[in-house]
Amino acid sequence: MKIICVGRNYVAHAKELNNEIPTEPVLFMKPDSALLRNNDPFYIPEWSNDLHYECEIIVRINRLGKSIEKKFAHRYYDEIGLGIDFTARDVQNKLKDKGLPWEISKAFDHSAVICSEFVSIDALPDRNSIHFRLDKNGHTVQEGDSSLMIFPIDDIITHVSKYFTLKIGDLIYTGTPAGVGPVLVGDRLEGYLEGQKKFDFRVK
Repeated sequence: MKIICVGRNYVAHAKELNNEIPTEPVLFMKPDSALLRNNDPFYIPEWSNDLHYECEIIVRINRLGKSIEKKFAHRYYDEIGLGIDFTARDVQNKLKDKGLPWEISKAFDHSAVICSEFVSIDALPDRNSIHFRLDKNGHTVQEGDSSLMIFPIDDIITHVSKYFTLKIGDLIYTGTPAGVGPVLVGDRLEGYLEGQKKFDFRVK
């Protein structure tokens, strides 16, 4: 199982980080050791002083595929979930300034929060307009709608499958909307997908 992540997939988020709007999906990967499951607490690593949350829709691949045409992409997933792509922003910026890869800031242990229960695509009000939000300490800090993605889910699957064979159980983190920000010890993070709570955990 691999975790494929999409960066800068919402215009407002790209702008808030002073990044250019991409013309094709920006991809990076995380190892399976990055997963944080079952509402376990998230421990801020000692080597970062600026750890940010990024709430995202997660797609779970349900069949083997390579070089998938867009018209068939919808066949490769039938449920979605919600998670967080934690980012050590200080480390990321330092590495980017030097022109170096920044996997360390994204792919560290437990940096990929994943909900325990996924939702069937057929159960969603509109598979092309999926609403989600993140609350921090009882206040909403991020709100997203998949219709605002620069690259919709099917486009992402088509693009990813050019380079990587998709396998059953692979996860795609589809990008975060505007509103990313830091977490501190003691914070409580709650994620909602179409109004249903999907994760609830503490930062330690």
